[in-house]
Amino acid sequence: MLPSRLQFHLDAQATGSRARAATFRTLHNEVRTPLFMPVGTHATVKAQLPESLLESGSQILLANTYHLLLRPGPEVFQRLGGIHQFMSWEKSVLTDSGGYQIFSLPHSRSMTEEGAMFKSYVDGQKILLTPELSINTQRAIGSDIMMVLDQCIPSTANEAAARAALEVTQRWAVRSLAARGDSPQSMFAIVQGALFPALRKESAEGLMQMPFDGFAVGGLAVGEEKNEREDICELTAALLPEDRPRYLMGVGTPLDILEAVHRGVDMFDCIIPTQVAKHGSVFTSRGIIQFRRAVYKLSDEKLDPACSCPTCAKYSRAYLHHLMKTQEPLGWQLLGQHNIHFYHQLMREIRQSILEDRFMAFYHEKRPLLDIEDIDNPCVHPIKSPPNPAHALSLGDYEVHTATAGFSSIRHVSSGEIMHSHTPPMDEARALYVVQSNLAQRLRLTANETPEDTAPVVIWDVGLGAAANAVAAIQCYEEEASKGPLRKMHIISFENDLDSLRLALSHKNRFPYLRHGAPDTILKRGAWKSRQHLGLTWELLEGDFQQTMFKASALPDLIFFDLYSIRSLSAEWTVAAFRRLFSVCGKHPAELITYSTSTAARVALLAAGFYIAKGRSFGVKKETTIALTPGFTKPCRYPLLEKEWLEKWHRSHAKFPEDLPKEEMRAFESLIMNHPQWL
Repeated sequence: MLPSRLQFHLDAQATGSRARAATFRTLHNEVRTPLFMPVGTHATVKAQLPESLLESGSQILLANTYHLLLRPGPEVFQRLGGIHQFMSWEKSVLTDSGGYQIFSLPHSRSMTEEGAMFKSYVDGQKILLTPELSINTQRAIGSDIMMVLDQCIPSTANEAAARAALEVTQRWAVRSLAARGDSPQSMFAIVQGALFPALRKESAEGLMQMPFDGFAVGGLAVGEEKNEREDICELTAALLPEDRPRYLMGVGTPLDILEAVHRGVDMFDCIIPTQVAKHGSVFTSRGIIQFRRAVYKLSDEKLDPACSCPTCAKYSRAYLHHLMKTQEPLGWQLLGQHNIHFYHQLMREIRQSILEDRFMAFYHEKRPLLDIEDIDNPCVHPIKSPPNPAHALSLGDYEVHTATAGFSSIRHVSSGEIMHSHTPPMDEARALYVVQSNLAQRLRLTANETPEDTAPVVIWDVGLGAAANAVAAIQCYEEEASKGPLRKMHIISFENDLDSLRLALSHKNRFPYLRHGAPDTILKRGAWKSRQHLGLTWELLEGDFQQTMFKASALPDLIFFDLYSIRSLSAEWTVAAFRRLFSVCGKHPAELITYSTSTAARVALLAAGFYIAKGRSFGVKKETTIALTPGFTKPCRYPLLEKEWLEKWHRSHAKFPEDLPKEEMRAFESLIMNHPQWL
């Protein structure tokens, strides 16, 4: 490859990891990696002064070509000397091409080989955004690093759609390079290919034939699960040249970034630091703190005793709590300033650990601390956020997410996870939980049975969320009841934060399945009983599942285990957690169904005593997981994992639980190898 305009130098590579530290030089400053780039979409980072960004350690800011093309327009930048002078910023700027913004407006644009035709939200004018217009706009803006225009699609797209987008992106990359001409600005290519490893490889190999100064991993954080994102990120980073920066676009939380550095990525951007600050959330050395909580009303402590940012140096938790409760813009500014400082400090610590070749120790030390709630003031009761206006698309730590296919679901802001992200919530709920569990057949009575002399079917709905799984089960019961008498059915839902359901219920036009009367009643009263079908009941147990499972009124026949992924809610996927669940079930035959097929989840279930079977495929999911207590009916109607699966386990990075002491690993391995399932 030709020399890079960035004079990239690899400073260190971590032992036992792909993590690396590097240095490169833009037109404005030397940049040290790994680094986080605050997002300044409209040539401003929301609620932040350029001076505070500089003071916090920001090396590069990200601005967006699509928005700056519409307002103020390239002629303003040409007239005023570029974005640096325009926004009084002395260090580097990276401009995104506008591809993601075009993707996020699926009903307002049309795609052709030439480019993307869209309607301006400023004046309604139709604009054809071509690779040439994108690059010419970026040249006028005067950014240090330009991004090629790409066709972004959902990461969960099928292979044919992923290939088509990849091929268009490759051709647009050629045109983008030609449009750069003799500009001294650097340019990054974007690797596409959705969740298909072969396409990712094809995309990377094609782009590496061209003289790009860096490479971005695109098409992630747009619908996939966290474990899928991390797998594709690791695969793609390994394909890219060592002498160029690697940039993971649009990611993410501090934990997401730590994981991606471990997989070989150098650069990151995300709106999360300022977005969650607006709602009162901050990342600290003592866990994630939500300043709307009343526990901080009288606290004279500093925000984070381990932080040196101006917010932590000057202001008490009580004052920050007051600012958030009164919705003062200063609260957003101060908390955002802290969050950005926290991100930059994390990047500095990561870099130092790589330079000193102790990254893996740092990784294992830091990882469990980045995703926990406030250590000093844990939530004993769920936080009830104040009701938002009916039109608001966010509540607490949740927001409504609308997919390109037009359906809506709920997104958890802090983790970035989307509930039922790949398909409409009810489609997934029916296919993965109701149909897979054979619920309709379980409810039917034989010729000699009556509802009174048969035990009810009990469903534990673990992770109520926006209630899709529970409502799908209720609808199944109601449909089957029209055909004749059924066994009784009792649903017990477990949830520790009801804001997701509150938000969805305020948007029933987006979540039409919630027009059923049961969800409103369960939220208001904690219990619901069908007036039409006397054998159909539903109750809610609010709080931490690890405690509330012991309060359940009946043992489960079916467990719909639909909590956030092992990456976001690791405590619920541990061996200890599953052992508690297994002990509660006792000798009662129960089936647990979950979307996850991760090796870590399956081995934890095995270690707890469950048998593991392969669940059905659905959408992009090639498999799901069924866990059974030893009392299941034999022969099993699900295909049990065979002994060959142990080979995959032996190769896995998740072979042992992360908190398992070394001296216990041999005994744990023996436990799994001698599980009755293999005998």
